[in-house]
Amino acid sequence: MMEVAVAMAIPTLTLSAAASSSCASSSTCRSLNLSQGPRWRRLESSSSSHFMPAGSSLLQEFKFVENSRRDRTRVWSLQVRCDAGVSVVKELVGEDEGRRIVQDFTTVMKFGGSSVASAHRMKEVAQLILSFPEEKPIIVLSAMGKTTNNLLKAGDKAISCGVKNSGRIEELQVVRDLHKTTARELKLDESLITGLLDELEQLLMGIALMKELTSRTKDYLVSFGERLSTRLFAAYLNSIGTYARQYDSFDLGIITTDEFTNAEILDVTYPTVRERLFNDLEKDAAKGTPICIVTGFLGKGIETGCVTTLGRGGSDLTATALGKALGLREIQVWKDVDGVLTCDPRVFPSALSVPFLTFNEASELAYFGAQVLHPQSMRPARDANIPVRVKNSYNPKAPGTLITRERDMSQVEMTSIVLKKDVTMLDIQSTRMLGQVGFLAKVFTTFEELGISVDVVATSEVSISLTLDPAKLWERALIEQASSS
Repeated sequence: MMEVAVAMAIPTLTLSAAASSSCASSSTCRSLNLSQGPRWRRLESSSSSHFMPAGSSLLQEFKFVENSRRDRTRVWSLQVRCDAGVSVVKELVGEDEGRRIVQDFTTVMKFGGSSVASAHRMKEVAQLILSFPEEKPIIVLSAMGKTTNNLLKAGDKAISCGVKNSGRIEELQVVRDLHKTTARELKLDESLITGLLDELEQLLMGIALMKELTSRTKDYLVSFGERLSTRLFAAYLNSIGTYARQYDSFDLGIITTDEFTNAEILDVTYPTVRERLFNDLEKDAAKGTPICIVTGFLGKGIETGCVTTLGRGGSDLTATALGKALGLREIQVWKDVDGVLTCDPRVFPSALSVPFLTFNEASELAYFGAQVLHPQSMRPARDANIPVRVKNSYNPKAPGTLITRERDMSQVEMTSIVLKKDVTMLDIQSTRMLGQVGFLAKVFTTFEELGISVDVVATSEVSISLTLDPAKLWERALIEQASSS
């Protein structure tokens, strides 16, 4: 007997292919048996026979139905191919018939630091969320205001301030005062956050003792910002009679690479998040569906199990990843501007909102400096074909920008202009380029070895022009390698 473990976006099932020793020469091969758990109530085959000819490539599709809470039914398809008398999993179709029959959640609403920078802003955001009673949202929050910057500054100062002075770092006091004041103004018990604030102070003391701030410790340090803001916001919603539940994203199932300060979300995240939320909702079914308040920006390293961060703007990526994991109708990113604009309003105050963008356009604009969306945040939404709407939390009636896979380009003359300052351009001129095979490959290999990202490339017969990260451009190693090329 051969067993095939099937990794799915639902609890893992074990399939067993039973075949006799003479199966390869036999006229038939018994098809798969399903080891069913209590959540599964039947298995149907799309064909009338449960036998497949040995040595053939006949494809059969099985449908199995999950017992779900509150009379919900979720149907999943599994395609199985029988080759040379052995049944193997060929393809798994992890989807419902159409969409989910009934959804617990409809949308993700992500709010940045300026949207939750004070108790007053938190109250406004709460009212904004509740003004959409037809929605069943998951809320992703950033840290309050400038908290992330203050935490990083506190960590840097802790390296050299000494253990005795670590508790008196100015930025630590700013973070402590901001969150305690917010708790009081929201009429919440300060004990809700004192444990985290004390833990933060102990962490800074440890940094002062070791006199170093590793990237792993830095990720854990900045995680306090989102962990504090989400606890305050969830508690406030509960205090005004709205059922809310707080989640740290690294406990919810956001699993990443172990590249601290710039981790990438792994595919295992999506089934893990989905199963965690379904299990929690099933346990608390009598309370109804809560508004889930999730920390943006954070994840858990798959090997180390340590807290990781997704890089600056990673809360947008958290939002789109949750949207993909749950197959939601829409992902909303709430900023402090009216969507994606035709130009930076600080440069051109009369900039207008762009009503529609494609995922590719949004990613391109973000990569080249538009401060609205994280450059990588569009990928999960694009993969799952879920629209992303960028709106203004200060002006919620503005339509904002809707980002989809495709849009009508027939009348488009220009979408947006992005201004990128302090760009450094490198010109490489050589007559050796003429007719030479692999010249560009040698140039880019040099940049790869030095960890330098190339933004824009323009070439002619005898020259290459590139824009590079100016922070590394004039490193001696680059100059030496460029001279010897």
